[in-house]
Amino acid sequence: MPDIISIRSLYKPVQPTAGYSREGVSYAEALPAEKLQPFIHCYWELKSNAKLPGPYLYRVIADGCIDIFFDRNNPSENLIMGYSNTHTEFPLAAPFHYVGIRFLPGMLPLILKLNASELSNRIEHLEIVLPAVSAFIKNQMNGRTDFEKARELLDPFFLNLLGKVHLNADRRFFTALNGILQTNGTLRIEKDLDAGISHRQLRRLFEYYVGDTAKTFSKIVRFQHVLRTSAQNSSDRKFFYDAGYYDQAHFIREFRNFYGATPGKTFGW
Repeated sequence: MPDIISIRSLYKPVQPTAGYSREGVSYAEALPAEKLQPFIHCYWELKSNAKLPGPYLYRVIADGCIDIFFDRNNPSENLIMGYSNTHTEFPLAAPFHYVGIRFLPGMLPLILKLNASELSNRIEHLEIVLPAVSAFIKNQMNGRTDFEKARELLDPFFLNLLGKVHLNADRRFFTALNGILQTNGTLRIEKDLDAGISHRQLRRLFEYYVGDTAKTFSKIVRFQHVLRTSAQNSSDRKFFYDAGYYDQAHFIREFRNFYGATPGKTFGW
């Protein structure tokens, strides 16, 4: 299915903690098996490596994805975090050691037939939403399971799961999704997005597969594009015009909502 396979090449969501390793905390990402890569963006690990002076405030920025994660030291505590239209902050008491699975936009609903809108801006116990996945994590993971071993266990589980499902992809949704990703979120939804369906139908599809409207998801894609290109453009305070923002105040307001800090503080202006 070329519409699905192309998503990974068009969209590479980032988290500011990627490659992070200081203050006694580290965050790392690893690719899943090749056949899973059109669906799973990455596996990730967040852990404390030393005694911390107090709770660690972990920030997750908006990326349009759905994450499953668990406490490696208590794998029965496994959760699912739906699509979020803002940044989210978690105060974590050390020691902590989390492992997660980040699904590309639209992929978890496609594979497991769940409605993404029912998880939007929420964190839910995984056993309520996906009991089979929750049971696997609870039964197969433990405090001795390091990140590499967790990946070795998760790959065959999801490959087996993928082999059992019929991927009934709605091409209208994936046509619209690809259009948004190809333009880095600058496509005008009402005027330029032609998926062969009404705006009401498009809204229903995006709410089911992503968890929000196509317009709001496009804003997140644009924001993520700014982050990926910030290394080349951060010294130019007007580069936001090229990303489709109509003025600086608009850019700052939207960036702060999705990131949790102003672009000035983030990029060191």
